[in-house]
Amino acid sequence: MKKPRLAWAITGSGHYIEECLAFLLTLDDVDLYISQAGEEVLKMYGVDLSEIRAKMPVFRDKTASSPPVGHFYKGYYHTFVMAPATSNTIAKCVLGIADNLVTNLYSQAGKCKVPSIVYPCDIAPEMETTAPGGKVMVYPRKIDLEGTDKIRSFEYTTVVESVEQLISAVNTRLQSLP
Repeated sequence: MKKPRLAWAITGSGHYIEECLAFLLTLDDVDLYISQAGEEVLKMYGVDLSEIRAKMPVFRDKTASSPPVGHFYKGYYHTFVMAPATSNTIAKCVLGIADNLVTNLYSQAGKCKVPSIVYPCDIAPEMETTAPGGKVMVYPRKIDLEGTDKIRSFEYTTVVESVEQLISAVNTRLQSLP
């Protein structure tokens, strides 16, 4: 087997998506997973998947059983990154629901003791985020913030609250690998 890779998932959140993608595209040995909502959001932001495909493999959420998650059992991935992650995805992960590609990846990463780095879109009661037209203010609901707080306690999971923290956490993880 080749050296293990990083698995990165994008969900339907536009929360600093351009900055997340800019960092992602600087990395080597990455496989990108995109939820159906993630695909829609990337189109809204004018992201061309063919440019990303030129740099890394891209897996889309098109099957019911999410066959790529089996890579975790074979040691194919050393880290799973979910950035940015919607409150819907976080809620499913917190409840143990693995009914789509991204939630299944998170579930299987944890079952295989593969560290996950998660960048939720809802991290504070009042915050600035990105929308296709620019920056906007949002006010996450109590239940969304509770989901973010709960996922912080999950084993093998690091939650970050900014693109800077995401970059730092991913780089720290990559530097710790043999």
